[in-house]
Amino acid sequence: MQSFFQETQKPDRQINLAKAALIYAKYEYPKLKIKDYLTTLDIIAQRIKEDLSQELYPLKVINTINKYLFGELGFVGNTSNYYDPDNSYLNQVIDQKTGIPITLSVIYLEIAKRLDFPMVGIGMPGHFIIRPEFENVGIFVDVFNQGEILFKEDCEIKLQEIYQQPVSLEAHFLTPVSNQQILGRMLTNLKYIYLNRQEYPKMLRIIELLLQLFPNHPMELRDRGLLYYQLRQWEKATSDLQLYLSILPTAEDAKTIRQLLQQMR
Repeated sequence: MQSFFQETQKPDRQINLAKAALIYAKYEYPKLKIKDYLTTLDIIAQRIKEDLSQELYPLKVINTINKYLFGELGFVGNTSNYYDPDNSYLNQVIDQKTGIPITLSVIYLEIAKRLDFPMVGIGMPGHFIIRPEFENVGIFVDVFNQGEILFKEDCEIKLQEIYQQPVSLEAHFLTPVSNQQILGRMLTNLKYIYLNRQEYPKMLRIIELLLQLFPNHPMELRDRGLLYYQLRQWEKATSDLQLYLSILPTAEDAKTIRQLLQQMR
């Protein structure tokens, strides 16, 4: 199997987002055939292309994608079982036609790419949306809500609905994110799902993928060290926690981590 590291260490624009997501899904679903799912995305894009004219006007393209993806194929946001880990595995999202904002957005981004209609991910706090990659285009797409078209003011309202309180839309909330950041956010979702389920071996696998994506990321090193401690693998726990402290010697939890290291000695 092609390595996740090999795919994700390319220059960011060269990372095949769907392929990288399917590579990590293969750890959970070993029989998954990556090529078959990439072909499925090709077929969906080709079908949409047949309904498009030569002029790729943003609203025309978005409405055409929406009509086929949500109307004909029936893709929908998973509101009934939002924290099901399958919502973060692209093969399952394609098979079940349901997922969370970020995985549905990856499918949409990949279709748009195949239509030569570049779009980018927008990692708002608590919600993931996308937009056409044109300067001052002014519109956003909420893939989780059937491709709903949003304007900047709508994004602020969406945030207030999520947090149930007044929230000011800061400029950086609408800054495009990289492919690496998208993959990192998908994996982080899985990490916390497995933590809440106390599925520690699976959580460990996800942290190791995050560390392939972001080598020596201090928080991931700390969390892996704490997980090794939970699994009573003292030597590995010590190594990770010492490296964490060497990177962030004045971290807020440094005292607690030093006490933990002392206990393991």
